[in-house]
Amino acid sequence: MKHQIISYFSLILLTIIIQFSTLTLSQTATSPTPSGPTNLTQILEKAGQFTTLIRLMKVTQVGDQINTQLNNSNQGMTVFAPTDNAFSGLKSGTINSLSAQQQVQLVQFHVLPNFISMSQFQTVSNPLRTQAGDASAGDFPLNVTTSGNQVNVSTGVDDATVANTIYSDGQLAVYQVDKVLQPLSIFAAPSPATAPAPATLKSKSKSPAGLSDDSPADASGGERNIIAMHGMRVLFFGVSLFALL
Repeated sequence: MKHQIISYFSLILLTIIIQFSTLTLSQTATSPTPSGPTNLTQILEKAGQFTTLIRLMKVTQVGDQINTQLNNSNQGMTVFAPTDNAFSGLKSGTINSLSAQQQVQLVQFHVLPNFISMSQFQTVSNPLRTQAGDASAGDFPLNVTTSGNQVNVSTGVDDATVANTIYSDGQLAVYQVDKVLQPLSIFAAPSPATAPAPATLKSKSKSPAGLSDDSPADASGGERNIIAMHGMRVLFFGVSLFALL
């Protein structure tokens, strides 16, 4: 009986030790760790499905510029991140057909130079200015509309929807969008060429004076005919006067 009591208390003691050890390990694992510099590329890599956008950010070096701005200012930033499926929706060869400058502008068009939370989209003023440049019509206008909790983004070429929030810390907001935002200055369809005006046929009708309306050359010919007629009249008058004498 004494051995059973000792074994029972030993089991209880062992159970307490195991539970205490588990609690200590759990607290250690969930303790906050010092955060390093904000890195947009790492955020997108962790989220997954943004391979094409990450590649464009590296090729254009826009990703490095964003990270530098984030870690050296308090201005904040908002990024619309198209998924790989969104890029797949573009016509084949679209990205490769762009010049190096246009690729930079395309990536910058997805970046707003200030932090905007989901709730703030309800009250923003359109058009929004992006890092691509002028927001006036024909250049890089970006307009946001909301319907309840849904946020829609319009470029004048296509419309995208904010699917979810990938990251937000009060300084940087990254939102997943279901389409690539296509700026007007790059993707707007060229205006159709102006068709030549149809040739007009000139009237062959005679003018009241008996002159043709065809051309200056025809008009001068008519004038010569009138002069000749006057000459004949003068000659006839002169002959008649001579006969009377």
